[in-house]
Amino acid sequence: MRIGINAIAYSPGSLGGVETYLRSLWEHLQPIDSENSYELYCQERYQNIFPVTSPNFGYRAFNYGYGSFNWLVRGILSRTIGFDILRKEINKIEVDLIHHPFTVLTPLGTKIPSVLTFADMQHEFYPDFFPKKLLKKRNKQYRASVHEATRVIVNSEFTKKNLIEIYETDENKIDVIYHGYDSSYNVKPSECLEKIREKYNLKTPFLYYPAASWPHKNHKNLLHALKLLCEKHRFDGQLVLTGIATQLQSEILALIANLGLANHVKILGYLPYEDLPYLYNLAEIMVFPTFFEGFGLPLVEAMACGCPVVCSNVTSIPEVVGESGVMFNPHSIEEIAETVWSVWTDPAKQLQMMQAGLNRSAQFNWLDTAQQTKAVYKKALS
Repeated sequence: MRIGINAIAYSPGSLGGVETYLRSLWEHLQPIDSENSYELYCQERYQNIFPVTSPNFGYRAFNYGYGSFNWLVRGILSRTIGFDILRKEINKIEVDLIHHPFTVLTPLGTKIPSVLTFADMQHEFYPDFFPKKLLKKRNKQYRASVHEATRVIVNSEFTKKNLIEIYETDENKIDVIYHGYDSSYNVKPSECLEKIREKYNLKTPFLYYPAASWPHKNHKNLLHALKLLCEKHRFDGQLVLTGIATQLQSEILALIANLGLANHVKILGYLPYEDLPYLYNLAEIMVFPTFFEGFGLPLVEAMACGCPVVCSNVTSIPEVVGESGVMFNPHSIEEIAETVWSVWTDPAKQLQMMQAGLNRSAQFNWLDTAQQTKAVYKKALS
């Protein structure tokens, strides 16, 4: 088979978990598939982000990224005469199958068989979290992409259920394939941690939450829960936040100030990828209060690093953590606070959760993801 992987919309640092998914899939397909040939379609300037280690893997430049000249021309022609120049270019490629990893077919309406990796349909549950323009775009593209795709990959049974019930998708064309985690996420020797502790001045025991400041990540309830911990239990630790500053960043900063939590919250922002495993190792607990996840890769990364996970009990999260995490209702500030406190003050419980998390994380492997994805490619053309 000649397989294209469509990363035309790829832009580093803007896609969260699906960016990790694409990089990891590309890396792990190479050692397991010498039979098929692969081309990655992306902007030329980003090709070095996706190393090629096998002779049957390569690139094809498509410079249609956001803000580019081709992006501008494509938009004008599409709006004025309904003509998509990207569709014309894609249809000229001599390829058997295209894998679209970013939830939508880019573009819709091509003649080439497709595999679509669909992340989630958060907007169907929380439409108020999205600007009107983005919500309109999602409503237009998501359902159409799922119905047009030859096969659909999802990363949880929860998302499969959503597709069947909300988008009325044929369950026989959906494959559930879990994400894995990078081998750098592991338990580090204590002597290796001190450099990172000094680099970020992490001298106080801390809760860790790695998440961009999107509304569904629920930073506000977490901060109110932290305030409650300080008032009710005299909590003397810190909350460390990492991730891209996005939609609610200014509101989060204002809330920290209004609640008088400046001494209890440390915002580190977007960190180098190689530093993240050390943050999980240094943390007492990874707290994950999100309202909605299609999978929740930080859950697996934390467990692989031996970091106890205290998390929401909604969407895909129970499916991912199993019995290894302690869960709470993310809509209840009091329940978040009391659940965190019960683990924070119980070293024996933390040790038990650490071992349970290590055992659970072993079930998530990028090589398995790649092998199962390769099987879907074959299934799509059968």
